[in-house]
Amino acid sequence: MGDINILVVDDEEKIRDLVITYLQAEGYGVEGAADGRQALELVRKKNFDLLVLDLMIPGMDGWTVCREIRKDSDIPILMLTARGDEIDRVLGLELGADDYVVKPFSPRELVARIKAILRRTKKDRPVPGEREHVLEFTGLSINPGSRDVAVSGQPVQLTPKEFEILIYMAGSPGRVFTREQLLEHVWGFNFFGEARTVDTHITRLRDKLARIPGARQYIHTVWGVGYKFEVEK
Repeated sequence: MGDINILVVDDEEKIRDLVITYLQAEGYGVEGAADGRQALELVRKKNFDLLVLDLMIPGMDGWTVCREIRKDSDIPILMLTARGDEIDRVLGLELGADDYVVKPFSPRELVARIKAILRRTKKDRPVPGEREHVLEFTGLSINPGSRDVAVSGQPVQLTPKEFEILIYMAGSPGRVFTREQLLEHVWGFNFFGEARTVDTHITRLRDKLARIPGARQYIHTVWGVGYKFEVEK
């Protein structure tokens, strides 16, 4: 795990140091930042594998940091939020965060959540000579192992949640998924967000897939029900 680097952003020094201590004990490389601007500078200068981001930070709040990072990076983001601020959590998830932990939190729970995100998002290194199972559709390829997606041979950069939605739906072409099913599978049982979070991620996923000239439509809306993956003929 020594090659995994995490950035912890929180203006409360005691909390920041506590999280850093627990993560270092797990063998991760960890750095800290006290405000949003410092966090953005570090993310742009260094390659981090995950960002722990408190929403209520000075200078530039967590929502703005998340929005700026998502413009050109798919780094996994775990938010730290105050208890009871469900609207804040939903907004953060809509902006591209991958999970959240509510303050006050158990450091062990935080570490467990981080490990779960890294398991889902860290690119696996294929065994030399072993052929990876790639999902191939007309104009679209999805590699579950490396988490690479290409449209007409051109790479498409997706956030972890966008990739999870795509691979989940592409695994059952033609099947209609309700928003509740997507929330349950992609965000987990403990996520109490609203259905609009799914709509926001679906819209972004569609937009990214459609940016390639000549791309087909893959994600279709089934009005009154949800969404399905189907290659447009």
